[in-house]
Amino acid sequence: MVLSHYTKEFSYNLKLAYPVILGMLGHTFVSFVDNVMVGQLGAAELAAVSLGNSFIFIAMSIGIGFSTAITPLVAEADAEGDFGKGKSAFKHGLFLCTILSLVLFGMLLLAKPLMYIMEQPEDVVVLAIPYLDLVAFSLVPLIIFQGFKQFSDGLSLTKYPMYATILANVLNIAINYVLIFGKFGFPEMGIVGAAVGTLVSRFVMLFYLWFLLSKREKSKAYVIGIQFFKLTSQALKKIINLGLPSAMQMFFEVGIFTAAIWLSGTLGANAQAANQIALNLSSMTFMVATGLSVAAMVRVGNQKGLKDFAELKRIAQSIFLLGFVFAFIFAIFFVVFHKMLPNLYVDLDNPVDAIDTAEVVSIAATLLLAAAVFQITDSLQVIVLGALRGLQDVYIPTVITFIAYWAIGFPVSYYFGMEENLASLGIWIGLLAGLSAAAILLYIRFHYLTKQLIL
Repeated sequence: MVLSHYTKEFSYNLKLAYPVILGMLGHTFVSFVDNVMVGQLGAAELAAVSLGNSFIFIAMSIGIGFSTAITPLVAEADAEGDFGKGKSAFKHGLFLCTILSLVLFGMLLLAKPLMYIMEQPEDVVVLAIPYLDLVAFSLVPLIIFQGFKQFSDGLSLTKYPMYATILANVLNIAINYVLIFGKFGFPEMGIVGAAVGTLVSRFVMLFYLWFLLSKREKSKAYVIGIQFFKLTSQALKKIINLGLPSAMQMFFEVGIFTAAIWLSGTLGANAQAANQIALNLSSMTFMVATGLSVAAMVRVGNQKGLKDFAELKRIAQSIFLLGFVFAFIFAIFFVVFHKMLPNLYVDLDNPVDAIDTAEVVSIAATLLLAAAVFQITDSLQVIVLGALRGLQDVYIPTVITFIAYWAIGFPVSYYFGMEENLASLGIWIGLLAGLSAAAILLYIRFHYLTKQLIL
């Protein structure tokens, strides 16, 4: 087929994806603002935020991954014009997200002692624990927000979560500024101030999204008068059967990046701080692929509801191609600016920490070259995964992600990072190996399934 057969979908794909992309970038921007502001305090403080967030990211991956079960079910019901089916999927998904948020918060509190037995720098652990307490609690509003967001995405109302996230980011920046540095008469709280900003902004984000959805005609009937405890075991089981494997898929991927943080921590605070800088920058470009993944999930879910499988495959492949174009642009960006970008995160004018700062910047610059290489496979694997979720195919992709990240990626990270003494670069070579394996295997799975459906 000619290229225009796919590129003609770019406009609609972007129209659907860009609010999701901006919303996801908003989540990452919270972390970016925390890192940039905390980085002015020193390498130990930045490493502490990295260590605390490594625990948060694991729990967040499970919550966000689980919530994605709501989107394809709502999208399919919307295409069929079945309001009752869509509201049931949303209500049961929101209930389970709420329960899961409380469970994950409790588990994080219980996991804090692990920091002392992970061979992390002691000064970093002391700083990380009070930060983790508050940010762990912020998972409760965040995961409930995700339930509303995935529902909103399923109705193709992707702008409202974006608006809520933008408001949250403005609020987070303001609170961070006054509490981290003690401005306008507020106490100087350091990294705990960053945690307060994250907590408050996430509660505001949740309530503002509910308010927006309650005012829109298409979504109003879904979000008002929810009979939260009037549930059926069949509907709960359907959400769990889709959500749990999706949670595991995201957990396996985020888990290997978290393992990279912990492995970097064994190399010292500077290596861990550099790893955090490179991860934060690469995660922002990854949010574009994540937005396109949601677009793939929604559009594939719609076509599944219409049972037009040839069109389903063409639309999905148009999104894969669009993701490749963006990933290539980001790869060039990282190569060109890899020496300049880490400077955003550190205080270059502080003579006391000048040697540590120079080492952090140098390591981070090298890691950004590795990040440039894995942009393409990282983008492809998450977009294909979104298309597979739209098909409600979750079990085999879960096995694939486990094999790619933990049977391939992590052993390579450990071998090159620890045994071959390539340090941080060796750890990231393993990330590249895992992401590449996932992209190839998931695409093979998608091609096989769509071929069977079209036949």
